[in-house]
Amino acid sequence: MVKVICIVLGTISLGIGITGIFIPGLPTTPFVLLTAGLYARGSDRLYRQLVASKHVGPYIRQFQHDKGLSRKTKIYSISLMWLMILISALFFLGNPLSRIILAVVGIIGTIVMGFVLPTTKAGP
Repeated sequence: MVKVICIVLGTISLGIGITGIFIPGLPTTPFVLLTAGLYARGSDRLYRQLVASKHVGPYIRQFQHDKGLSRKTKIYSISLMWLMILISALFFLGNPLSRIILAVVGIIGTIVMGFVLPTTKAGP
C-alpha cells in the first residue's frame, strides 16, 4: 500500500513540476526532486526512468551526489523563473490581483530554491 501511495504522490508531484515549466512562479526543481524520492520508495522502474531522463536526470543525479544544488543551478533557475514572472505580469496578466498572486508564488519559489534546498560547491 505504501508503494502505491508513493507512486501516486510522485506522479502528482511530477505533474506539478512539469506544470512549473509552463507556469511562471511555480518551481520545477523541488517537485522533480520530491518525485525522485517518492519513486525511489515506490517503483524502481519509474525511478530509473526519471533519473535516466535527459531533461531532469542530471539535476537529480547532482542533488543525490552533492546533497544539494550548485549556486549556478540555483541562480539559473531563480533567474529564469523571475524572467517568466515578469513576462507574464507585463504581457499576459491585466488583473492586479493576479499579478500579486504571481509575485507571492514567485517569492515562495525563490525562498524554496534559495534557502530550503541546500547549496553545494559542485556544479553540473
